[in-house]
Amino acid sequence: MEGVAGTELTIEKLVYGGDGLARDNGRVVLLPFVLPGERVTAELTRSKNDLLRGRLTHVDVPAPERVEPPCPYFFRCGGCQYQHAPYEYQLAQKSAILQEVLRRIGQIEYGRTIETISADHWHYRNRTQLHISGGRIGYYEHGSHTLCPIDHCPISSPRLNEAIARLSAELPRIRPFDADLELFTNETELQFNLRDRAPADFRALLHELGTSEPISYEGLRVSRNSFFQVNRFLIDHIVSAVIDGEGGRAAIDLYAGVGLFTLPLARAFEHVTAIEIAGSAFHDLKANAESAGLANIEVRQETADAHLLIVDAPPDLIVADPPRAGLGKMAVNELLRIRAPRIVIVSCDPTTLARDLKALLAGGYSISKMTLIDLFPQTSHLETVVRLDLLA
Repeated sequence: MEGVAGTELTIEKLVYGGDGLARDNGRVVLLPFVLPGERVTAELTRSKNDLLRGRLTHVDVPAPERVEPPCPYFFRCGGCQYQHAPYEYQLAQKSAILQEVLRRIGQIEYGRTIETISADHWHYRNRTQLHISGGRIGYYEHGSHTLCPIDHCPISSPRLNEAIARLSAELPRIRPFDADLELFTNETELQFNLRDRAPADFRALLHELGTSEPISYEGLRVSRNSFFQVNRFLIDHIVSAVIDGEGGRAAIDLYAGVGLFTLPLARAFEHVTAIEIAGSAFHDLKANAESAGLANIEVRQETADAHLLIVDAPPDLIVADPPRAGLGKMAVNELLRIRAPRIVIVSCDPTTLARDLKALLAGGYSISKMTLIDLFPQTSHLETVVRLDLLA
């Protein structure tokens, strides 16, 4: 359906991804930048089966919670979804969305309170990915690949904002080119990862600003292609949510990355096996284990699935921090075969978390604790730590 303008809608709720859900003649409509209870006018621009997408044209009756977004780019930029809502309201909505996804996809009714851990909700990012086009730098606009040029970003750290401002000012004097650029900082050093070809004068500018070499973060070596958590205020909190109270003979750290959980696990367990397949992260993991002087860490470069297939005796604990795709059927089946007494899952996508949990709960595990860690304030992203115990 194209070009149906001026449709009046009432927003029922927010759904995972940041959109509000409304209904038009029984069909579901999803549209951004709205809040539950609002009456709005929208242009319906796209249809897929019975699902419609909408573009907000006017808020007729705003929710009492609605606030003015502090970022001038908010309604164009695709980076944030919730700046029009107070922060405590964002947290409440995320908790409700998490429970709704668990219920809808996993048929999981978690009757206890989901603990929420949060910190400063501005200037928290230590990593950002920028796009360069037409002599400008910025993020893609909401739902498109059109550049939204910026000269600052309120959710990025001060050091990143210094770099963004410098790049925004200097780019118009450099021959136009298209590229993706990732910046990462430990507050003093700035690491860049230029993913495309660029003129020599731009590369020289990047070298003025920082380095393409590994930098140290929380005592860990992090190379430019290695994953690391993006919230500079909550690193210790997510480690505590995963590790606190744990200890014993053996632990396995799946999707170990550069070793954020591996090293503290090695201080609590007699032996830790750390599994990472990505080359850059694996080399950082190995270097970090050696640098820490912890002889009880075994580092293996293989997939989580491949490693689980050869585990013949259950460790005391398995920690899994999978990518957005989740654990998947094979890993879940192997976890059910191994039957470790405790599993901790760190999830960045509630839909795949719900799928994995459904199978693990059916196979004999129970949820002892669930924690929502708000690593991405002002956005719809959810990070959840779930502790599972094997039922006797």
